[in-house]
Amino acid sequence: MIRKHFLLAPLAVMALAFGGGAQAADPIYDELEQEKQVTNVYKAYFPSLAIARKAAISHHAQLLESDYKRGFLVLQLDAEDMDRLRPFGFRFEPATEYIERRNRALTQFQIARTRRAAGAPVENAIPGYACYETVEETFAAGDAFIAAKPTLASWVNAGSSWLKTQGAGGYDMKVLKLSNSAVPGPKPKLFINAAIHAREYTTAPLVLEFARWLVNGYGVNADATWIMDHHETHLMLHSNPDGRKRAETGLSWRKNVNNNHCANTNTRGADLNRNFSATWNTTGGQGSSGSACNLTYRGPSAGSEPETQAVESYIRSLWPDRRGPGLGDPAPADTSGVHLDIHSYSQLVLWPYGETAAPAPNGTALQTMGRRLAFFNGYTPQQSIGLYPTDGTSDAPSYFELGVASFTIELGTSFFESCTSYNNSTKPGNLPALIYTAKVVRTPYLTPGGPDVLTPILSGDASGAGVAAGTAVTLSASATDTRFNQSNGVEPTQAIAAAEYTIDTPPWDAAALPQPLAATDGSFDSSTEALSASLATAGLSIGPHIVYVRARDATGTWGPVSAVFLNITPPTLPLPFNEIEPNNGLAVAQFVNVFPSQISGTMDSPTRSERSDTDFFRITLPAGKTLRVELRPNPAADYNLEILDAAGVRIASSFLGTGEVDIASTTNTTAAPVTVYVRLTYASGTSGPQGSYTLLLLQP
Repeated sequence: MIRKHFLLAPLAVMALAFGGGAQAADPIYDELEQEKQVTNVYKAYFPSLAIARKAAISHHAQLLESDYKRGFLVLQLDAEDMDRLRPFGFRFEPATEYIERRNRALTQFQIARTRRAAGAPVENAIPGYACYETVEETFAAGDAFIAAKPTLASWVNAGSSWLKTQGAGGYDMKVLKLSNSAVPGPKPKLFINAAIHAREYTTAPLVLEFARWLVNGYGVNADATWIMDHHETHLMLHSNPDGRKRAETGLSWRKNVNNNHCANTNTRGADLNRNFSATWNTTGGQGSSGSACNLTYRGPSAGSEPETQAVESYIRSLWPDRRGPGLGDPAPADTSGVHLDIHSYSQLVLWPYGETAAPAPNGTALQTMGRRLAFFNGYTPQQSIGLYPTDGTSDAPSYFELGVASFTIELGTSFFESCTSYNNSTKPGNLPALIYTAKVVRTPYLTPGGPDVLTPILSGDASGAGVAAGTAVTLSASATDTRFNQSNGVEPTQAIAAAEYTIDTPPWDAAALPQPLAATDGSFDSSTEALSASLATAGLSIGPHIVYVRARDATGTWGPVSAVFLNITPPTLPLPFNEIEPNNGLAVAQFVNVFPSQISGTMDSPTRSERSDTDFFRITLPAGKTLRVELRPNPAADYNLEILDAAGVRIASSFLGTGEVDIASTTNTTAAPVTVYVRLTYASGTSGPQGSYTLLLLQP
């Protein structure tokens, strides 16, 4: 009791300082106070990590904190919950430290509300959590994308929140659609919904960050560009916006705010992720609650809540039904589309079924992709069945009804995760998982079984400055079939068997002209291979091009595409120079060190049948470079063109007739620069007036 009065003392001071009594008119203030009175919070010590992970699934609604290293979960439990957990080997003790920290945090939220009520400046985002956008800030960010790039982004209204259906404020259930509308479809579709449980702070900001990566990366990042051109991404950033506004106040709010269920309490509403129609209340009461005040209350009927109806109808609008009615009916392997439901927290990647321990009929393929996703974030990949089943979850319309690959990702370390943890761990670990999903959405039951291509690089255009068409460019990359999370079972890996690239046309298009990449060690015989190819640029138009790269493993499975930009620049105009005499021998050869260069010169008239004037030019040729020389004569003259090595020995030549353009070239195949000479002479036996010529020295 002393501690409680101590914690509330700063609040009394704040109330006096800002006019007093502000909290009395604020129902949220009172609800925060009610939450402080919740004391049935326990450390639940688990017998094994595997049991703990399953308990985090089955008791996710009661989960408040976890400390896997010290062997316990912090759970809000009643006597029935504890009786269900004891047979699995759990023991319990009061979570006193957690309750004290929670109450201090709730007090800070109360102080922030009191300051607002007294007219103090309102901070952006959620008080104390500047890295997380509010509902309004999230929608404003979407508005900004649309205003800046209307061909790439648009809103789709999927329905209304409960408060809006009551005419009491609330929100449109908006979906941010991201795709290049200038590129015609049909296109494979990725649907991601976030924050269906309101208190899970990290979920909507992560998905919004993914939207930024796509929109801001268009034309800058080759992968973001081709995904936007050839796929559609649909983001329901807030699947429970009314509830999220409650959670932004500091309340540990999970459900929607439907006041017809457990009216006027902190636990009113329905658990939207137990309200989906196809699997609603199918586990005999094990996977959800029929009690309106319970945190997993499934609602009075299947799909009863407007937010659930919005998600369900939107999912059904995206994809056709490709799965039979039976529990064991698989979707065809070429089924397109992925649904991700982003939650926090438990550090899990989950896939159907959660209603039964039996694997889904597409379970092997779902497991393969789940282990791919878990490679990026380091989470535990597993089927979504816990200690006991769950029902009415969001994969019901997507996988259970339609056969679309569906996954739940449980982010991070807590519901109200610190910005430090989110920015340093959760966001950088999970953004690549979302990007990977966007890459494989065309065939998610097939492509994740194939190898990944990493860091494709173009040697001639590494800086992005561009190369002239016809310039030799080396494409290099690596391919690996090893990027699985093997912490929960072992995913088979295979040797790389082949790799290919296409330019501008993606490899799945019938018009694509794939070209092979070779294994740099000479053979494809390992699960990780370095790749290279000489990329032909002749005939490419001026401007950016996308080079698509993919690899195939020994089972014949192609993995996802990784891409890189190739920028073709206008041809560089040669710099003009004049021939400088004397230059009639190796020792006095005119030195040229600017390329391309165009030299204007003259030849003296011969006095006898043999050659008279001779012009020499000296060039330092870097390792690996090719010198190309073009000799354009006076139309009435005939000259000889030769390239000599440092000792004056001919290594290339051209002796065409009168008025014809002579072309010769040589490549330095050594590891160091070499000196070469270009020699021009009259053709043998030619006589006539003084002749002019133009010499082009081109060094790519």
